[in-house]
Amino acid sequence: MRKIKQSLVLFVYSTSAIVAEVLLFNGNNYHMKNVTNREGAVVKEFQVVNGRKLRCGYTTGSCAAAAAKAATIMLLTNADVDIITINTPKGVLLNLVVKEILREQDSVTCAIRKDAGDDYDDTNGVLIYAKVKKTPETGITILGGIGVGKVTKPGLSCQVGGPAINPTPLKMISTEVSGVCEKYHYSAGLEITISIPEGAEIAKKTFNPRLGIVGGLSILGTSGIVEPMSETALIKTMQVEMDVQKSKGNNNLLVFFGNYGEDYARDILGLDISEHITCSNFVGELLDYAVYCGFTSLVLIGHSGKLVKLAQGVMNTHSKYADCRTEALALNAMFLGADPSIGREIADALTTDEAIKVLNREKLLEPVMNNIMERIDYYMQHRVHNKLKTGAVMFSNVYGVLGLTKDAQQLINLLKHKD
Repeated sequence: MRKIKQSLVLFVYSTSAIVAEVLLFNGNNYHMKNVTNREGAVVKEFQVVNGRKLRCGYTTGSCAAAAAKAATIMLLTNADVDIITINTPKGVLLNLVVKEILREQDSVTCAIRKDAGDDYDDTNGVLIYAKVKKTPETGITILGGIGVGKVTKPGLSCQVGGPAINPTPLKMISTEVSGVCEKYHYSAGLEITISIPEGAEIAKKTFNPRLGIVGGLSILGTSGIVEPMSETALIKTMQVEMDVQKSKGNNNLLVFFGNYGEDYARDILGLDISEHITCSNFVGELLDYAVYCGFTSLVLIGHSGKLVKLAQGVMNTHSKYADCRTEALALNAMFLGADPSIGREIADALTTDEAIKVLNREKLLEPVMNNIMERIDYYMQHRVHNKLKTGAVMFSNVYGVLGLTKDAQQLINLLKHKD
């Protein structure tokens, strides 16, 4: 296993001596090299804030991929697997305990228990099963079984009528199983069915029914890892990152909400993201601390699902505080003359991409986005009292760059030529 470099950062807030130890992994606020669940070895992966260890966990997507890999190995080798190792999109290896092994004539089923670490959610502790069956056709088919939701409305990242298994978990399952097939020289087909027996009941506590996902849970995860979501910890870690940038003499900040912004800025905009800041949902705290530290400028690059909320003055973008995404787009469309029926269609969209599809169809996308970006600029500048230059770039994975505030391009050019 590759060695992971650690950095120790100390910081003090106001008059109280609040000293926090933060372990950084490739610029992020945690350090990980191996994770096991509660039934395995002692978990050592954590982020440390204010002297308190917050243990990381792993996603339902990681569980599904691990169960599928273990079942495939057992099917092709006829040997039991007690511990299964998978890699995650984050580059972190997981060693997970295999449970509930069931052998049938042409298939093997097993399960992995979800462990959310110290970020407990409704799926924590549930068993996620994979049944792997040989088929005469070539290729790998991935299906949703009992307790995995079925998608009934457009606008999500899964096909209507298909299982609610997001693209990253699908890729993880396919990659892990393909690797096993190659290792054991198996060239025929496999059918993989992911199921969560408790899923239908747990899904009643989630937003899945509102999103058009019926009958169960979604298989989720963009990184494979669940990071502890202590708000105080995340804010203070963000402030540490800003302190580090200030100490290096960097006065112009590049900021993302999370993984999507990082990928887009690096791969599409061609920006060097090695010295970026991650603000999570805490835009207000980001702007306040940027003023306090005396930064010169700040550009925030974000997906429409997060950034559009700023156009309504919402400075904490977590859905538990506010969800005005499609309503803001609908309101601006009607300001520009859209019929109320079009406004209702936009407001009822499940995602911003679906709302943007309607705006594009009605030839309202550009003027609506101009209004939205003007309002974002207004609220950002209002928060910083015009004490530093701010910019924002809104993008969609489907439609590309949707809008820039008036100073955003200048700030992006500054970041591109900072050397």
